[in-house]
Amino acid sequence: MTPPSNNSAPSLPETPLAAPTGLLQRLPQSLLRTRFLVYLTLLLTLAGMALGQRMSERTSMQQLAAVAAERLELYAGSLEAELARHAYLPSLMAIDADLQALLVSPEDTTVRLRADRKLAGIKVRSGLSLSFVTDAEGRVLASSEPQTAAAEAVVRRLGAHLRSSHAHFFAANEHNGSTDYFLLHNISRAGRPLGQIVLRLNLAPLEATWVDQGLRSQGEKLLVVDDKEVVIMSSVPAWKYRLLSELSAAERDELQTSGRYAGPLRGALNLFGDDGLHDEARVVNVPMLQNPAAPEASSPPPEGKAESTQKLLAQQRALLPLALRLVTLSDPAEVWRQARYAAWGGAAVGALIGLLALYLASRRRAHDQLLQASEALRLAHAQLEAQVAERTQELSQTNQELKRQIAQRLQAEDELMQAAKLAVLGQMSAGIAHEVNQPLTALRALSRNSLLLLEKGRTDSVGNNLRTIDEMVERMTGITRQLKSFARKAELVQAPVSLASAVRGAKLLLEHRLQAEQVDFVLSPELDQVWVRCEPNRLEQVLVNLFANAVDAMKDAPHKRLAVSSAALPESDGRRVLLRVSDSGAGMAADLLPRLFEPFFTTKPAGQGLGLGLVISSKIIHEFGGSLRAHVRPADQGGGMCFEFDLEVCTRDGINV
Repeated sequence: MTPPSNNSAPSLPETPLAAPTGLLQRLPQSLLRTRFLVYLTLLLTLAGMALGQRMSERTSMQQLAAVAAERLELYAGSLEAELARHAYLPSLMAIDADLQALLVSPEDTTVRLRADRKLAGIKVRSGLSLSFVTDAEGRVLASSEPQTAAAEAVVRRLGAHLRSSHAHFFAANEHNGSTDYFLLHNISRAGRPLGQIVLRLNLAPLEATWVDQGLRSQGEKLLVVDDKEVVIMSSVPAWKYRLLSELSAAERDELQTSGRYAGPLRGALNLFGDDGLHDEARVVNVPMLQNPAAPEASSPPPEGKAESTQKLLAQQRALLPLALRLVTLSDPAEVWRQARYAAWGGAAVGALIGLLALYLASRRRAHDQLLQASEALRLAHAQLEAQVAERTQELSQTNQELKRQIAQRLQAEDELMQAAKLAVLGQMSAGIAHEVNQPLTALRALSRNSLLLLEKGRTDSVGNNLRTIDEMVERMTGITRQLKSFARKAELVQAPVSLASAVRGAKLLLEHRLQAEQVDFVLSPELDQVWVRCEPNRLEQVLVNLFANAVDAMKDAPHKRLAVSSAALPESDGRRVLLRVSDSGAGMAADLLPRLFEPFFTTKPAGQGLGLGLVISSKIIHEFGGSLRAHVRPADQGGGMCFEFDLEVCTRDGINV
């Protein structure tokens, strides 16, 4: 916007704000009323939304909790009824004459045969999966199976628990991982233990019913937790035999060695946090399974990868005689969906009330606005001039800020180049340390040898040792001189540079890698005659990046060859030279070449490159007046990649060609 000229100033009154004093007093009041009504409308909208959502969510949650509590009672009743049907059997069998005779005469074959038939008949009529009798030492005397192997396997796995427990308990089935309920009855006479009756009831049919209900009704899940905080039954198979909460390693080992659970105990569900589950219904985070029916859904997640969770409404009911807890998890998604609808309805009612008030106020204000129109125009003219001056000042400040940011960006780019060089030095530090350590070791040996030779008067041998020491010191001096030159922050001063000298300097910094990787380094002889105009340190930085990338690309190549050559750029009439760096690596896919000079793009494994080397190298060559390009070499030329860039040719004295 162009500021108004000075010629328009006399047309305005010297005190333009003094005349409409009453108008200026009424106008802010009108604006305040409008703002108040707008804020009131927003407040009513938010209040209606919050009130509608809260009331709907509270009511629906109570209904969902009531329905879940009824189903929890049904589940608990079905489990208690299933177990109560067999609770009388152990004590009834304890008074059976055949079984008592077995305990009195365990070696009598006839008695044992009658006891086997009696146990088999009880098993068939009662629906048990196994029943057997043991003596006081835990040996199986009679079993409902034709062979006692199944009973003996149970004794081996749960023998310690059978002998130490006087109550019924739950344990996993050793064959299919289903849940078994063991009913025990100890028989003694005159205070002396005679044996024990053990009945095994398999709960797989009941659990299958729960699983089927869970699959048909995805909104509700059931868990049965024993006294050791282990899920022993569930409508979600993936949660079975998982811990309800985290336990120590010692506690886990104790549970694992008890033999009551199938396979290793998997990770804790952590459903209810550290404070446990209270009696009242509450929303908890539950591991979410995409497809509970799939076989892979029962496997725990990969190590280091957390399970995704969903929020469910949890309720529990304790079965004290059985030392169990039943937990139901209901999906409140429908509750929250209805709460959102109620929130939108409440927001609509609140907004309607606020908009009605705003409409009535706007009609009242319309008459006043018509009377204030002429004075408002004059006031707008004065405000426009003030805004133009303010915007002009802001534009000037913005321009200064933009210049400062550009300067900061240039400084950041310069620091980024320096950081990239230091990063290359860091990567080469181990090899260079090895390169310097060998001469140091040799120097120590030669110096000690020279002392011994001096004591013997062999001065000729001492002279040879000193000459060898001088050569090694000169080699280490060359390495450290090249390191200091490479690490020094480059100044933007271009000077004549020998291409061969720059290539050899970059090669010296990577000498340890070239030897370790057994790379055949080929330097064209014509480079000794070429001088270019550039900054030598920055040119070496480009060459180090290209050489290092070539060595990485040839890591798995059968024959490793790194070639550096030059050629005159045809379209420059000999004023520019083209430098090529080619390798015998695997090359690169054609679709990746356009992205080669994008920042942070790299084909190296994670942690081995930032993807900035070629970007910085391309910028440096651009500042030299050239461009960095890359292409894949044909197979008949050896394959691999070829990077090339052009530089300005000059004489050794700095005269342009």
